[in-house]
Amino acid sequence: MLIKFSTVKTVPEVVVALTLAVPNHRFNIVQVHDIQELMTKHGVEFVRQCMVFEVGQIQQDGKASEQNVSIFTVLPCRIFVYTEDDRTVLATLRPTALLAAMFDAPQLPKADQEVEDSIIAIMKQATGG
Repeated sequence: MLIKFSTVKTVPEVVVALTLAVPNHRFNIVQVHDIQELMTKHGVEFVRQCMVFEVGQIQQDGKASEQNVSIFTVLPCRIFVYTEDDRTVLATLRPTALLAAMFDAPQLPKADQEVEDSIIAIMKQATGG
């Protein structure tokens, strides 16, 4: 259910690469969360660099929500960027598996696969893989 890619690029390099890759695949960056900064703000010592990119296709997300508005509980998609063993890792939940398990909407599987394929392409482009 988890899709992961890793790279020798630094987190800042991956952030730049994601910023370029996302629009190349007709997605939008909805929000970026710096988890390390957030934890530090709340007095938690957190040494690992972690970023969460919320990405989506606004029009597609809107169409999907017409079938079931609660789909926004899992949208937009998230790409988690973190360091592990001198590498930067990008991870996301597999949209096809996630949505199939949670929602009964016959029109979603084709759209789910397209979103998943795009997210994988974005992650591959950002990691250079």
